[in-house]
Amino acid sequence: MTSVYKWEVLKLLAQKRTYLGLGAAMLVPLIFVTVLLLKTGGPNDIPLGRYIRDTGLATPFVVLFFMSIWAFPLLTALVAGDIVAAETHNGTLKTILTRSRDRGEIFVGKVLAALTYTAVILLAMGTVGLLAAGFAWGFAPLTSLSGSTVGFGHGLGLLAASLAVYLLPMAGIAAFGILLSTITRNSAAAVVGTLMWALLMQLLGVLPGTEPIRPYLLGTQFEAWHGFLRTPADWVPVVRALWVCALYIGVPLAAGYLVFVRRDVAGE
Repeated sequence: MTSVYKWEVLKLLAQKRTYLGLGAAMLVPLIFVTVLLLKTGGPNDIPLGRYIRDTGLATPFVVLFFMSIWAFPLLTALVAGDIVAAETHNGTLKTILTRSRDRGEIFVGKVLAALTYTAVILLAMGTVGLLAAGFAWGFAPLTSLSGSTVGFGHGLGLLAASLAVYLLPMAGIAAFGILLSTITRNSAAAVVGTLMWALLMQLLGVLPGTEPIRPYLLGTQFEAWHGFLRTPADWVPVVRALWVCALYIGVPLAAGYLVFVRRDVAGE
């Protein structure tokens, strides 16, 4: 399994879209900080937006909010939607299966590689955003959503926890992308379909009349990290994100696995 995972990661590193996604994840917070340095005012109507110039700790949280709308879903879909379909396009799946590799092992390796990429772009955004904003405004204590003051060390821990829980809905998007990539065998269709599905989840979350299902939509789970920024911590959205995202991750991956292991590659 380890060798398959490493091979899939190496294949990702050989693709331009991998670096495109990583570069975009690092560029967005840099642009965000630069714009704030060049103009007055700020995003006061979003979580921690009013404290954006008080401490560099606030910036990664604010960028998390903006990138959940379309940026992170797009960056995730770029790789997840291609990771299986690319084998059909390149005609390489039959070659892989002749190397004494079990189909399930190959599928799991692809899933782990896609999730690794998803975690890396999220970590890259958080790290670059923190450093860029810290250089601009320093690392003063952070004011939480409850109005209490949080020191740098504690704030750094809250950022790490927030990134971890934020990764869950991103993994849900990646899982759906892998499913479409397996079923359609077409990278473009899988990438676009995954992005449209993620945006639909966001749209349903703001439509009137969807209040009963809103807590269980994947898009809502992008806000679960808010619970860490309250005093005391509100664990309700975090716990809900854990089991809701587990469904959004597990169901598509199980379906994708069944399709992959039964796939007829003789004519490919």
